[in-house]
Amino acid sequence: MKDLKRYLQKKGIPSSYHRLKILEYLVKHRTHPTADMIYKSLSKKIPTLSKTTIYTTLKLFRDKGIVKELSISENETRYEINSIPHAHLKCIKCGKIYDIKTKLLLLKNESVIEGHQIEECHLYFKGVCKNCLKKQKEK
Repeated sequence: MKDLKRYLQKKGIPSSYHRLKILEYLVKHRTHPTADMIYKSLSKKIPTLSKTTIYTTLKLFRDKGIVKELSISENETRYEINSIPHAHLKCIKCGKIYDIKTKLLLLKNESVIEGHQIEECHLYFKGVCKNCLKKQKEK
């Protein structure tokens, strides 16, 4: 927790118990959670936690570059703390989101491509994950 507290301080964010627990959750659970998923998990242990606190904290973390928002589906926003350039696969069977390494994102150090200034890059795949494929084959 001390490392997380120092990390928030370096980012210019005053640390609070709720912020630290949300950050700890994101570090431990690299599952691309929604705000509701984070709330459901943490509210069991922290009854004073509100959904508003989750949303406000995630917005602050996003604005400070700690988390990235993923909008693979129109009706949900997911969050991740992984800052290494990568793509995502959303499984159409189980709904899980996986990090995918791809050569297409080797341009991570380039901010200008063909004269265009690049601020962000998002690459999403939709398909069936290897776990669901394995289950299908076992049937």
